[in-house]
Amino acid sequence: MNRKTFFSGVATGVAASVMSFAILNMAAVAIDAKDPQNFSMDEKINYISQLLNKHYVDNVDNDALMDGIYYGMVDSIGDPYTTYLSSEQVKSFMESTEGSFCGIGVNIISDEKTGTITVISPIAGTPAETAGILPGDVIRKVNGTSIIGMDSSEAISMIKGAEGTEVKITVYRQSQDKEIDLNITRSAIEVPSVAGEMLADDIAYIKLSGFKNNTYDQFIEEYNKMMSSGAKGLVLDVRNNPGGVLSIVEKIADKLVPEGTLVYTIDKNGERVDYTSDSECVKVPLCILVNGNSASASEILAGAVQDTGTGTLVGTQTFGKGLVQNIYPVPDGSAVKVTIQKYYTPRGVCIQGEGITPDYVVNLPEELEKTLVIKHEDDTQLQKAIDIVKSEK
Repeated sequence: MNRKTFFSGVATGVAASVMSFAILNMAAVAIDAKDPQNFSMDEKINYISQLLNKHYVDNVDNDALMDGIYYGMVDSIGDPYTTYLSSEQVKSFMESTEGSFCGIGVNIISDEKTGTITVISPIAGTPAETAGILPGDVIRKVNGTSIIGMDSSEAISMIKGAEGTEVKITVYRQSQDKEIDLNITRSAIEVPSVAGEMLADDIAYIKLSGFKNNTYDQFIEEYNKMMSSGAKGLVLDVRNNPGGVLSIVEKIADKLVPEGTLVYTIDKNGERVDYTSDSECVKVPLCILVNGNSASASEILAGAVQDTGTGTLVGTQTFGKGLVQNIYPVPDGSAVKVTIQKYYTPRGVCIQGEGITPDYVVNLPEELEKTLVIKHEDDTQLQKAIDIVKSEK
């Protein structure tokens, strides 16, 4: 058989196979089909629901069926950040913005292209850290159910749960090229999103792990303490910071950046809203540390500092999320999270899909990229920021 005949035969075989399935399916439809008619949306949903309940081989969970309709409706927009939230997911989301929740204690980031959820870092002192979850671990299953391709809010709601309950987390660890099952007991997690210390040469170091509702108060307490202690330079670390609440990052940026625009947003109607700062600003040399997991609100802060010349960015290209979402409640306790605006840095740059390039691109040594705790002396990015601050003192 020549090549052309062979592939023709393969194609014919595939077509015949598909047709056989099509004939069977059409036969089933033909049995139950009614006269053609124009359904309203409600009529069509009700008809399909009755059809599934009557014919599906197993029992149908009608609550899940309805949720599936809502998820599918919102997902059809095609924006990974515009999602339907069940009432449980709404509760989980609100907890996450408050800075306290009940779960295992991990910072994660979702990749809409691959449908994966990756651990940025376990939170210190939490069950996730105790169980041995590491930065870079990809969470593949929760209690045996695959979460690949699942909306991140839904996956997070599966990971969280009542205090004292156990959850099995299956992660893929690239360094070992294998899946690892971890049984973790959930606990109440109080998440401090700000940590600081005074380094040598009176350089203040403040790490921001997120922008929660309580982050500004924590930041201002640490910032004022450092400045009153005679800090002669400031390094802000937003590496692995996935973002958070717009109003919180606005207040923090206002504390650092001189009078002018911090960030502005534009909605679908072209309406522009400017977020501005007053004349109060940081009085010492400032560096901000960023990396590929610095996203959203972290990029707003980094963009404001870079574009206004207030400080210097050190690290690697940021994530590139230049969109703003709002939560719209539904009367039954669920909600829809909708992308409502694009945001722009003071110079008019929308970083969506692009990220921000640091003034000094500095990589960590490869062996340290997935290390949970890096010693300051081994942290090449931090050391570069310290050198810059010292040179500007």
